Amino acid sequence: MSASNLMLEVKNLTISYGNIKAVKGISFEVHEGEIVTLIGANGAGKSSTLRAISGVIPWGGEINYRGKTLKGVPADRIVAMGIAQVPEGRGIFGSLTVQENLKLATWQRKDKSEISKDFERVFTIFPRLKERLSQPGGTLSGGEQQMLAVARALMSRGSMVLLDEPSMGLAPVLVQEIFRVISEMNASGTTVLLVEQNANMALRHANRGYVLETGTISMSGSGEQLLGDARVKEAYLGG
Repeated sequence: MSASNLMLEVKNLTISYGNIKAVKGISFEVHEGEIVTLIGANGAGKSSTLRAISGVIPWGGEINYRGKTLKGVPADRIVAMGIAQVPEGRGIFGSLTVQENLKLATWQRKDKSEISKDFERVFTIFPRLKERLSQPGGTLSGGEQQMLAVARALMSRGSMVLLDEPSMGLAPVLVQEIFRVISEMNASGTTVLLVEQNANMALRHANRGYVLETGTISMSGSGEQLLGDARVKEAYLGG
């Protein structure tokens, strides 16, 4: 997929919690059709960066999406512009069925005829969710809940999906499955910005990556370059 079109541009992003600077002036970009990953230790500022892009926390600097600033844009408007986030901890509605969870994601869409096509697309990527349509979200396994959270982001018709720790707490076999889904989603036209503790899997699937250390970017490169970098191996890939 061509990665020439700049989709997301982050410049000198700063995020503070009281006196603590969580993110200290980072800059990076995501081009259309890419999978870009932010890796780093806990507390490096990765999730805060995604929350800033989603419009749920205040930030300084510049964030532009398709050439338009996101400064002061409310979170629901950002979703309508085409950015969907799958938050850490999934955030699905446990008492609603799988179908109701997916339907909720389409509330602000006008293209009702396209919605059924998206249901089909989602069930092609997640056959397991199709089998569980009438089951309450809360009764699904952890892996299935994560799939539902990703599927819900797709149903909002986002051109770009922000994934926050999608493999967290999942068994290794489900981690493989989630990354298969991320690749499939990307192949079908969704641009992905991925925050992930599992640096090895993230870099294997990403076109490019940025390493965050205590709120600054210490390294960047293609997924392959970072996988082969001695410092990355030492710090994040278990030597």
